[in-house]
Amino acid sequence: MAITYHAGRRIQATSTDFGTAGAGIPGVSGGWKELGRTTLGSSGDSIDVSSLADKRYLMFLLDSRSNGTAISTTWKANGSTGNEYSFRRNHDGTETDANTQPSAATSWTSIVTNAFGVGYAANKSGKEKLFLEHEVYQNTAGTGTSTTRTENAFKWTGTDVIDQLTMHNSSSGDIVSGSELVVLGWDPADTHTTNFWEELGTTTASGSSSTLDVTFTGRKYLWIQAYTEPASSDTTSYKMGTGGSIPAGDNYTYRWSLNGGTDTAVTILSHVQTGLAAQTRPTFTNIFIVNTASNEKLGYFHTVCENTAGAGTAPARSEGAFKFINTSAVMDIFRLYNNSSSNFNSNSFVKVWGSD
Repeated sequence: MAITYHAGRRIQATSTDFGTAGAGIPGVSGGWKELGRTTLGSSGDSIDVSSLADKRYLMFLLDSRSNGTAISTTWKANGSTGNEYSFRRNHDGTETDANTQPSAATSWTSIVTNAFGVGYAANKSGKEKLFLEHEVYQNTAGTGTSTTRTENAFKWTGTDVIDQLTMHNSSSGDIVSGSELVVLGWDPADTHTTNFWEELGTTTASGSSSTLDVTFTGRKYLWIQAYTEPASSDTTSYKMGTGGSIPAGDNYTYRWSLNGGTDTAVTILSHVQTGLAAQTRPTFTNIFIVNTASNEKLGYFHTVCENTAGAGTAPARSEGAFKFINTSAVMDIFRLYNNSSSNFNSNSFVKVWGSD
């Protein structure tokens, strides 16, 4: 059995090593690979990534920067020109939908500040294309105004595979230089070793601390995963820093929803909290962050807590968007901590993935 380690700390072997599909464990295949990227060199109204390889699933990352005049995010696939889209979106807890549209309009209102989006598409030939996306908007710089957020579901009725993805601005402002759209692909047949996401660092709890710090080399896009088991009670929170240290003071603002309820906006705070207060059971958190030195760091999180063990009680969940207001350096340290002053059990860990 030949198993090798490749960049990104991915284990690769053949289907023979692990058994054939359907025999219990399918063959290990490649991870997310960058298919295309467009970075604007000057202001404009569209970011277009074309000539995409045919992959079963797509993931896309949007770093959109406004000139201070309103922009509105809309999406198109393959340069389609007809009314081939329908969408449903939730902005800060308010739901709306629209049908038979010329594009999928995913920002709720005109946005005058920077935005960060993470999305996915199911890209099967012969089927309508389904998308999920989340966006966070900076709003006014500093901690005095909360971030806003949008979660989107949309479809394109085209049945060809997606080979072009376009983010278009339908408002009067401009998307400025440096704005970027990155498209990744994954397919079960892939065996490449050029994974986009690289593991930057992992910290595992010792059972004697209420904090978990991961220090890493800063990357533009970060993907953070955390699993925690509290010794007694857990109010999961986190902080960020630069130069290997966590700054003191109120450096965060965020917005979150608990179990699908009304959004809560929080400003001028010393940490980001997931909204799951005083939990006593295991919790898992998934976070994406855009991390450029000269801009406030924008992030989106989803958290699930086991709640009571067994199938008799539903888990608790929260989702939200936040920003870390530093604009002088890239973030290179992440701290998960228990705001209830209880230690994390030794099964707990934080893992940071990243890419430029």
